Amino acid sequence: MAVYALTGFSLVSLLSFGYLSWDWMKPSLVADVATDPMEKSLPPTFTRPPHIIFILTDDQGYHDIGYHGSDIQTPTLDRLAAEGVKLENYYIQPICTPSRSQLITGRYQIHTGLQHSIIRPRQPNCLPLDQVTLPQKLQEAGYSTHMVGKWHLGFYKKECLPTRRGFDTFLGSLTGNVDYYTYDNCDGPDVCGYDLHEGEDVAWDQSGKYSTFLYAQRVSKILASHSPKEPIFIYVAFQAVHTPLQSPKEYIYRYRSMGNVARRKYAAMVTCMDEAVKNITWALKKYGYYDNSVIVFSTDNGGQTFSGGSNWPLRGRKGTYWEGGVRGIGFVHSPLIKRKRRTSWALVHITDWYPTLVSLARGNLSNVQGLDGYDVWPAISEGKESPRTEILHNIDPLYNHAKYGSLEDGFGIWNTAVQASIRVGEWKLLTGDPGYSDWIPPQTLTNFPGSWWNLERLTDGLRKSVWLFNITADPYERYDLSEQRPDVVRSLLMRLVHYNRTAIPVRYPAENPRAHPDFNGGAWGPWASEDDGEEWEGGRESLKSRNKKKKKCKICKLRSFFRKLNTRLMSNRI
Repeated sequence: MAVYALTGFSLVSLLSFGYLSWDWMKPSLVADVATDPMEKSLPPTFTRPPHIIFILTDDQGYHDIGYHGSDIQTPTLDRLAAEGVKLENYYIQPICTPSRSQLITGRYQIHTGLQHSIIRPRQPNCLPLDQVTLPQKLQEAGYSTHMVGKWHLGFYKKECLPTRRGFDTFLGSLTGNVDYYTYDNCDGPDVCGYDLHEGEDVAWDQSGKYSTFLYAQRVSKILASHSPKEPIFIYVAFQAVHTPLQSPKEYIYRYRSMGNVARRKYAAMVTCMDEAVKNITWALKKYGYYDNSVIVFSTDNGGQTFSGGSNWPLRGRKGTYWEGGVRGIGFVHSPLIKRKRRTSWALVHITDWYPTLVSLARGNLSNVQGLDGYDVWPAISEGKESPRTEILHNIDPLYNHAKYGSLEDGFGIWNTAVQASIRVGEWKLLTGDPGYSDWIPPQTLTNFPGSWWNLERLTDGLRKSVWLFNITADPYERYDLSEQRPDVVRSLLMRLVHYNRTAIPVRYPAENPRAHPDFNGGAWGPWASEDDGEEWEGGRESLKSRNKKKKKCKICKLRSFFRKLNTRLMSNRI
């Protein structure tokens, strides 16, 4: 009772935060803004394919946007969402590479071999080369295609690079985690390199520029140099708000009253990103694109609660299959939407953007087989029912098997030790080890986690391997119904069996020493020649060699962990 009393108190305290004011006419620090980017636009035109701007943020928590009751200022995102359609039944994947791969291919990760973890910098792995990507389909439809920001879909061969996968231009990082100013990325002790690329070349001259500023300015330059009479697709994959927690001091000053240091830095990064979106929207208006544009905003996974993020009141965090890991922030803003200024509860998944955007572009989908996404534009624009009724969150056969799972617990049809999750209608099933399962309040206290660490810490699930929730009635996953509804459990297990039969082998190869940046002039980049075979065909390395490597590198990993932890907590360059 005491625990839930504290929970109630924390929620009331959070709701007591007033909405922080914001001056929409104040010049931005990202670029000079002379007018309000949201001023009333001209009537929409439907005679030409729309310009498409897809904005993806990194590690932004479900709670970390103004219209979800956050203590973080996001006036631009709030207003864009309010004037468009908020997607409140929108799902993504729990970590970086899977979400990005599903956006670009329109396929579940079990159908691309990327169902385990992420693509790491030294792995000879990338988005399968036989997949026709979203930008490639848009190119076929006559679009100019551009990418700005984080790729994280592999780069060991030049064929894997964004400019070889459908983008006319690219400015950004290839790996998953770089310094916001220096663009350095370390993949372990003494394995560090520079990672900012312009096209297929290393962009050494851009070092020192804060990435959120740099990317927003590049989008403006692209729009300024292109004709609004010709359709354009810009994929803006902000590095923000992934660690390291770094932000210009001007933004941190606004949150000086926040006691928790990580939350303060994180909030500053979110607001800086929000202002970058403001400037992109203003550029769309200034250069004549806005009236025939579609802006899609999406997060890539749940927030990292140990680094300032918050998914409250959802359960779990980034890297888990609880709602806090897979339910995303999403909205669409466009003058072309027929029913604006509303909230949609239509079921939407990140794979749906592929067929939706290609259809909007009047592209051809008849020659694309095996898509897992649906065209959800009628549901978004007109309020029609979503064609999607279920989502396979994932099946990961390589993830650590749950200690207490078994084939017997899965009615003899599914081994419940395997990490998997699926939603069908109102029901959501999880098997195996879904990941860190607590409800974590926003880090409002100076000493968080401190005594709050155990506020709602669960111990009753340690011996479980099956969970069932009515996610519509219980979106916070507090009432497990697996024992009361074995019929539903069995039905959803059958769906997992069905999907598993269509899965291709996992591609998760051993790291290659040739990837070391020292062999590439100090920068991360392709290291395999075009004649090299698909080194990852056949799956992962042997368990024996992997265990041997783990034993040798145990101390190295501990050192790396504490070095990164110290950097997050003690860094003065914020």
